[in-house]
Amino acid sequence: VVVKNKTFSKIKQSFFRSLVYQLQQEAPRPKRITCPQEMESRPKYYGREFHGLISRERADELLAGTEGAYLIRESQRQPGTYTLALRFGGQTLNYRLFYDGKHFVGEKRFESVHDLVTDGLITLYIETKAAEYIAKMTTNPIYQHLGYTSLLRDKITHRLNRTCSEPKKVTFQQDEKISPSPLSRRTTIKDGPEKHCNYEKIHNFKVHTFRGPHWCEYCANFMWGLIAQGVRCSDCGLNVHKQCSKLVPSDCQPDLRRIKKVFSCDLTTLVKAHNTPRPMVLDMCIKEIEHRGLTSEGLYRVSGFTEHIEDVRLAFDRDGEKADISANMYPDINIIAGALKLYLRDLPISVITYDVYSKFIQAAKITDPDSRLEAVHDGLLQLPPAHYETLRYLMTHLKRVTMYEKDNYMNSENLGIVFGPTLMRPPDQNTLATLNDMRYQKLIVQLLIEHEDILF
Repeated sequence: VVVKNKTFSKIKQSFFRSLVYQLQQEAPRPKRITCPQEMESRPKYYGREFHGLISRERADELLAGTEGAYLIRESQRQPGTYTLALRFGGQTLNYRLFYDGKHFVGEKRFESVHDLVTDGLITLYIETKAAEYIAKMTTNPIYQHLGYTSLLRDKITHRLNRTCSEPKKVTFQQDEKISPSPLSRRTTIKDGPEKHCNYEKIHNFKVHTFRGPHWCEYCANFMWGLIAQGVRCSDCGLNVHKQCSKLVPSDCQPDLRRIKKVFSCDLTTLVKAHNTPRPMVLDMCIKEIEHRGLTSEGLYRVSGFTEHIEDVRLAFDRDGEKADISANMYPDINIIAGALKLYLRDLPISVITYDVYSKFIQAAKITDPDSRLEAVHDGLLQLPPAHYETLRYLMTHLKRVTMYEKDNYMNSENLGIVFGPTLMRPPDQNTLATLNDMRYQKLIVQLLIEHEDILF
């Protein structure tokens, strides 16, 4: 690891003096061509670089011979619109110029026209002088040849190393000697090799402006430009070129310092950040409920006091796994149950994800019990690993809740009514479709509880 880091530092240092960085230093500097007279028609967000209603030819004359010179003119073809005329490569380039509080001609937005021109000249110069180099840099990142993927892994100090069995592929067969009831079946489990929990997570890249020289952490090349030089993963802090972001593997390891809260945080992001197989909220709430609440009448159906549930949410967001949810703090177990439901309900992507939602709804509509269970199981296999594990653990718990039905009056059907809409949300928020799907949501959760021992 030390050798790799030293190698990376040397390469990074060499690129600091390399072609791309040098080209940015050599790029033409902007030179504003001012109008000798005050223009009454000048918009308030432009300065003396505004020349009013002049032709392309006149703009070309004013800019001739000065690389990096620029001015703004009002379009003769479309009065009321404005054009940035810029001298580069011995010719005048014309760009439609916009303003919405910031100046822009493309995706990037700038506080001033001067900054826009500076960035534009850097980009034009680098792309003109190093187009072939940039193309090779993008398609063949140099660190693929120097083990940069391994280097990235070495930077991640808290990877999820837990092992778990691969979700079991299950087939359901009727036993000829037993009546064909959905509860009367034998289960054949196809043996599969064990594997590490593959908690893959894509990077959450967002356009970022870097202050000072920065290098792409995927290809190790200089990130050029004045603003928005690249993208940064808001979960782990990885900095890369926009074009390189499409090649980065789904190996985001969220940094706890960047995770602002527990509730409303993406499920996979949270478990990877805390290096746990399941969300801590799930584990802690279930542990507390099973310790002192399994016989509570109407468990999960009876609502706890809203303000106290909100207090629990704030405690988790503030203290994480150190949150105190004991009986001393919250004697009413319905508050803990309510907090667990709120956590699941507030997930940005529900436990049963949007992309498999329709598969579960279609499975619920199958009339043959065995075929229906097989369809449900196929849907489970398509869940992201963290979602699968969360659902498995929750269903095991709810199965235990039903064992105390004589005391808590909560059977699998009642729990299906409570948890159906919480665990399954349709991709499109059509009210009518949501209402129509509620009975199927209930049925899916009911089946998951009743057959958790063979479905998971």
